[in-house]
Amino acid sequence: MKALNYRKHFAIAALALAAATGVGAKTLVFCSEGSPENFYPGVNTTGTSFDGNEPIYNRLVDFERGGTKVIPSLAEKWEISPDGKTYTFHLRKGVKWHSHRAFKPTRDMNADDIIFGFERQWKEDNPYFKVTSSNHSYFNDMGMPKLIKSVTKEGDYIVKIVLDRAEGPFLSNLAMPYAAIQSKEYADAMLKAGTPEKIDQEPIGTGPFFLVQYQKDAVIRYKAFPQYWGGKAKIDDLVYSITPDASVRWAKLQKGECHVMPYPNPADLDAIRKDPKVTVLEQPGLNVGYLAYNTMKKPFDDVRVRKAVNMAINKKAILDAVYLGTGVAAKNPLPPSMSAYNDAIKDDPYDPDAAKKLLATAGLPNGFETDLWAMPVQRPYNPNAKRIAELMQADLAKVGIKAEIKSFEWGEYRKRMQAGEHQMGMLGWTGDNGDPDNFLAVLLGCEATKNNGSNVAKWCHQPFEDLIQKGKTEARPAERDKLYKQAQVIFKDQAPWFTIAHAVQLKPVRKEVIDFKLSPFGRHTFYGVDIKE
Repeated sequence: MKALNYRKHFAIAALALAAATGVGAKTLVFCSEGSPENFYPGVNTTGTSFDGNEPIYNRLVDFERGGTKVIPSLAEKWEISPDGKTYTFHLRKGVKWHSHRAFKPTRDMNADDIIFGFERQWKEDNPYFKVTSSNHSYFNDMGMPKLIKSVTKEGDYIVKIVLDRAEGPFLSNLAMPYAAIQSKEYADAMLKAGTPEKIDQEPIGTGPFFLVQYQKDAVIRYKAFPQYWGGKAKIDDLVYSITPDASVRWAKLQKGECHVMPYPNPADLDAIRKDPKVTVLEQPGLNVGYLAYNTMKKPFDDVRVRKAVNMAINKKAILDAVYLGTGVAAKNPLPPSMSAYNDAIKDDPYDPDAAKKLLATAGLPNGFETDLWAMPVQRPYNPNAKRIAELMQADLAKVGIKAEIKSFEWGEYRKRMQAGEHQMGMLGWTGDNGDPDNFLAVLLGCEATKNNGSNVAKWCHQPFEDLIQKGKTEARPAERDKLYKQAQVIFKDQAPWFTIAHAVQLKPVRKEVIDFKLSPFGRHTFYGVDIKE
């Protein structure tokens, strides 16, 4: 009887879904690996959250789908002054906002929205500065508060940004997720209603899809926005089926319960490649996975200890056991596909005897005790942090270092690491804009050690800092590359991290999906994608 009722209930639910989506509506299901932290990209740093926000918003400029070239978005054109300090953006007219039960917009997107997007992250007296979180990681880590002199409205559809100095990657930085534009009119209305947090929980944007429903750890539903300025999306309904387990994602893909899945288990790849209904898209990943040493805490404030740990860990064994051919050993913080990559650098050798001698020199002949943090989720740069931690733990025990493995829920894990609670911890990065500054300054710059920034090694080293700051203002590409190559020499010498691997980006996609493109930044973009009925 129960089974019958269940079937009846299921049939009614299916009919209701068909009615809601419209008969013959095209639905694409993405098996995402986790829940977004919220729907405001300005306070997020994880790909999981950016993916959840991506369908909803636009930025002033964007990256072309599948590439790193900056193209117009909410700004249809712009001019840059000869000294590289003034950017004048001409906004697109007639751009509509989404609407929902709590708010109906009365105007199109204009300059006020762009200014709100900046001031919310920049001006501490802005009423939205602390709503959801005051930790605007990207804005702060890239040094935007000091870089931007003014953002002004020169007319309803013209915005002028004046910088303190010329900044090579500035335009690319504006195409990154954190720079998403929200409605100032909606923000004002919610502030007046006493519910400012709603703009990040029940978001409206100008993007190709609007949010219909979000159930944490279960599902996110979006619908194509009919009035989207770029033209309505080819798919009608976009569903994120939140599926943390990689093997379960693969089972769903096989059955056609989802169409695109991220981060396959390396162990499943053989079977995935053999499935006639699936294509595996792949390209070198613009990423790095690493173990960061908290250089503000003993004994990792001593470079000899950091170097000793680097030599105690068998990197090749980790790649063989965990990456299974889907990664290459990392020796630098930059991935090898970047022109500034310094290939002349030699990696620290795996040499437990030399590690022991170095520990003795540092006054630790019997080793020491430490924690070793392992991420609870799979990331593009790390397929299994827990397994890597176990291999590291065994290697470290051989040189007298007793490491206790720790983990937390993903949002909590990141927050605690950014606060510097760890001694050693695994993290990684996928580039956001194809620029070396996005790795070296955001992850290893002095600014990024403050305000719970992304420099989780808490490493601020002036000779390195001077080079990367000079790199920001150098306009000649070959000269910039030289500065970043020198910075990598200092990084290797000072060892704030044990660099693990650069992973290959792999994306299993069902064959009925048309024109899904891999993003160099590991993002998932569904505008422009179609599906065979």
